[in-house]
Amino acid sequence: MRILVVEDEQKLAQALREGLEADHHAVTVAITGEDGFYLASAERFELLILDVMLPGRDGFEILTTLRQRGVTMPVLLLTARDAIDDRVRGLDSGADDYLVKPFAFPELLARIRALVRRGATEAATRLKLADLEMDVVRRAVTRSGEALELTVREFELLEYLLIHQGRVVSREMLARDLWKEARHTPLDNVIDVHVARLRRKVDERFEKKLVHTVRGVGFVVREGAE
Repeated sequence: MRILVVEDEQKLAQALREGLEADHHAVTVAITGEDGFYLASAERFELLILDVMLPGRDGFEILTTLRQRGVTMPVLLLTARDAIDDRVRGLDSGADDYLVKPFAFPELLARIRALVRRGATEAATRLKLADLEMDVVRRAVTRSGEALELTVREFELLEYLLIHQGRVVSREMLARDLWKEARHTPLDNVIDVHVARLRRKVDERFEKKLVHTVRGVGFVVREGAE
């Protein structure tokens, strides 16, 4: 499992890295709020362990912004604050759980296992970006409450893009993971046609555009301009 640890206390950050790697996880560490926010936005992780008190952006600001951008990975807050107001603020900002320092490492591992189980279940059944919602189990997609009629391939394509939301998906990735083929030029044309059809259904009747082309690279679903 890929875990991002954002912690400015370097001894604690190193201890977390060593302990989590011993538990067979791949760990990336950031020691400032800005670096942590960049990594959480640019790369795909399965869990974020986020300290509240950070230089630059604090943990609350990072968490709130990530949730506003549709990042759904589980987040465990680490805080030296034991005030109820701070714990409530963290949960209201989008945290899935929190630990107050100092904590026992076995408890951290137990909470991680619980978060990953819960996060995997939620990610497998429901995906969301802005007013676009997908129920994977019912295979239903709505935008602003309006049902979108998608073909099987369009549904699979949108699901893949939503899983990777905020990150560029290349044609190579789509060819490999959806079409189960090595990429070649005629397949690029097929992919482009399906994305164009999906874009019409998802975006054409709505002011806010969510499906974007990244010229020469691939596609991304996100809020914001091309």
